[in-house]
Amino acid sequence: MANHKGSEGTVKVGSNAVAEIRSFSIEETADTLEDTSMGDTARTYLSSLTNWSGSIDVFWDETDSSGQGALTIGASVTLNLYPEGDSAADTYYTGTAIVTSRSVSSSFDGMVEASIGVQGSGALTETTV
Repeated sequence: MANHKGSEGTVKVGSNAVAEIRSFSIEETADTLEDTSMGDTARTYLSSLTNWSGSIDVFWDETDSSGQGALTIGASVTLNLYPEGDSAADTYYTGTAIVTSRSVSSSFDGMVEASIGVQGSGALTETTV
């Protein structure tokens, strides 16, 4: 069984790495359609449309124009998410995403951070480098 450290991960907008990543997450879901009919003794379902969304947490870097700067509200981007890094044979996820939220927070005793929310548009593909 292979294990990986979270510090190996990276996120790219197209081929441009997003700077100062703290963490990211992706969630995939599938709708279901009930197809239970009279006479059945238990409810049954069929798989329907799939969906994905995610978030990226970063230390805010206003100079990262092609990474963080490309993730503006409403932008449609090709997002590549690499949980184990981007070396040969590493698995990653790719898909078109719409940036749906962005928050920036700052405190006197901490770093300036940003959190970016995305909604997938179309399928999320799992592939290897």
